[in-house]
Amino acid sequence: MHNELTRKDLELMRQELDYRRLTLMPEQLEAVKAARAFGDLSENFEYKAAKQELNRNKGRIRYLENMIRTAHLIDDQGPADAAGLYDRITVYLPDEDCQETYQVVTTVRQDALHGRISKESPVGRALLGKRVGDRVHIQVDEKNGYDMEIRAIEKGRDDGSAPLNQY
Repeated sequence: MHNELTRKDLELMRQELDYRRLTLMPEQLEAVKAARAFGDLSENFEYKAAKQELNRNKGRIRYLENMIRTAHLIDDQGPADAAGLYDRITVYLPDEDCQETYQVVTTVRQDALHGRISKESPVGRALLGKRVGDRVHIQVDEKNGYDMEIRAIEKGRDDGSAPLNQY
């Protein structure tokens, strides 16, 4: 399976990977070494905590390496008159009589609390490629769904302000 990532996603992942390998790893190895010197390892909380942090860092490094290795590069520029990645899309929800604004991003940068939704989510898939005035239907499950009307599209670009998700 390939991970669809933009150039900026890959750049941010490589920066984090370099930081974790070159800065964080030596610090953590030193912390483990120092904690080991405290004595009995079976009851040494500092040693266990330092090892946990080191293992968490190694896991994140493996995750980033795998994401980079399996990445499929995608363009973050959509059509000029339709919704694309990193555009801010204002939609009207008739059932709730309210408007919401979303920014469609790659999966590794999604954050629903800040209005960034994945391009692979049901809403993200429905909005990409649509134009102002289009109505889309979001099917939640077999019985339930809702409609949205696209009211505005503010063209955007990946400026790197959306951070990578921490698993």
